[in-house]
Amino acid sequence: MAVPSAATVTASPVSLYVGDLHPDVSDANLIETFSEFKSLASVHVCRDSSTGRSLCYGYVNFISPQDAHHAIEAKNHTLLNGKMIRVMWSLRDPDARKNGVGNVFVKNLSDSIDNVGLQELFRKFGNVISCKVATFEDGKSKGYGFVQFESEESASAAIEKLNDTIFGDKQIYVGKFMKKSDRVLPSPDVKYTNLYIKDLDPEITEETLQEKFSEFGKIASLVVAKDENGASRGFGFVNFENPDDAKKAMEVMNGSQLGSKVIYVARAQKKAEREQILRQQFEERRKEQIMKYKASNVYVKNIDDEVTDEELRDHFSQCGTITSSKLMRDNKGLCKGFGFVCFSSPEEAAKAVSTFHGYMFHNKPLYVAIAQRKEDRQAHLQLQYAQRMAGLAGPSTAIFPGGYHPLYYTAPTGVVPQVPPRPGMMYQPLGLRPGWRANGFVPPTRPAFQPSSLPMVPRNPRQTRQNRGRMNGHALPQGGSHSVTYIPQLQQPTQTIIPSKDQSNLQRGGQAKYVPNGRAREVNKGSRVPPAASNSVAAVSQGSEMLSSMLAAASPEQQKTILGERLYPLVQKHHGCC
Repeated sequence: MAVPSAATVTASPVSLYVGDLHPDVSDANLIETFSEFKSLASVHVCRDSSTGRSLCYGYVNFISPQDAHHAIEAKNHTLLNGKMIRVMWSLRDPDARKNGVGNVFVKNLSDSIDNVGLQELFRKFGNVISCKVATFEDGKSKGYGFVQFESEESASAAIEKLNDTIFGDKQIYVGKFMKKSDRVLPSPDVKYTNLYIKDLDPEITEETLQEKFSEFGKIASLVVAKDENGASRGFGFVNFENPDDAKKAMEVMNGSQLGSKVIYVARAQKKAEREQILRQQFEERRKEQIMKYKASNVYVKNIDDEVTDEELRDHFSQCGTITSSKLMRDNKGLCKGFGFVCFSSPEEAAKAVSTFHGYMFHNKPLYVAIAQRKEDRQAHLQLQYAQRMAGLAGPSTAIFPGGYHPLYYTAPTGVVPQVPPRPGMMYQPLGLRPGWRANGFVPPTRPAFQPSSLPMVPRNPRQTRQNRGRMNGHALPQGGSHSVTYIPQLQQPTQTIIPSKDQSNLQRGGQAKYVPNGRAREVNKGSRVPPAASNSVAAVSQGSEMLSSMLAAASPEQQKTILGERLYPLVQKHHGCC
């Protein structure tokens, strides 16, 4: 929200960060709070983009750096809507905010120490950018806090002077702040003074613990955890002054009888340390179980919905000793149709697979296999897919029976590359992409090809034309011949189809006569079967129009070839009639 300012200064605005805001604080509240500074330029409370709720922090921009500095001094750690706010210089660089330079961690703070008191303690060592005591939702201190100095030298000086000093009736710890990911767990041999005690009898009080553990040395502090009603929660802590006394107390008291229960005594651990140890233990147990039952666990699917866990266990118990069995169910308790059966040995699991795979159980054939982890199954499927794709992409060449010099059809420059002919090889039809394979993967649809206006003619037009029973690129079987010749169809408005009568005669005759328009006619013992009158008139008309257009677009050499192809059947026809 922009704020009109009386100051007419051309300097770039200076931004302040305002944190720990009450959720109800709005832009108007920030303007009202900082309006006493004349160079106030704008304010903004950051909100969630989806819900519109306040993120409990915002920014205040000033024209004058002096006003921004005065705003920090006047408004930092003041109340706004009943909650103490923090005002500090805005750090736009994320690396500067996260590198931890000048950041100090303070713990074991007294409950009476707040942000103001903590800053007063540390400000004598240098310029404090930010200072905060961690609190619960009700505002009660958590006993630790953070102090951000402008320089690392100031932070080091504060750590050296204030660590292990008494502040607010407690000895505080002051050290360099470290992110959880950078913290190193203490080794088992590290010295410790604080002991954790659990499984305490509800009747055990702090006085009882003091009396029992004071036998091993001087105790610095002791506490029994209690609930809201003041009742014991069954655990507590005893902190010795001497690490040797703490170690001796743990060795003697762990597993001993105290009251009506056997207590557990061990070195007190931080929450992060304890969680990491538990995760490591869980992971080790999980890996141990995986290795133990790697080939003993059986996966069963296609199970009928009426099958129960007991029926599944009884059915597979014929193959050996079952350690566990389970039917997988959804949130409503309905069977998902699969389950697992774990045997005591891999041999029993293999026997179950060979015996019951495909076995009819409740009128359904079972699928039984050795169970696999999800990661292993996905890796196996990916390997199969990669091998399948590698097989499709392998080199392949279509080989056809030879026995003749192959025809080679020319095409205009730039349509397809000219490939020299080789005996015994049939070249791919025009228009197919170079990676096409006849004995590999065949695309579901034929690639589109626009026929050229120029004729596609045989390389040797005078060669004896026999076995021409191929129409539209499909080879027709010829009696007693194994050679196949590709004859492309010339571009024409109407496609000519062989009638069933002509086709039957063609198969009996064993020879077909070449016709430029693509119509195969029978040649049988020198006789000729004339086409229908309507087809003849249409063919002549269409052929004349096409001949004119092709001659107009062709070069002189191609014109000779076109005319030769048109005249050759007429000359042959004339000699046949004579």
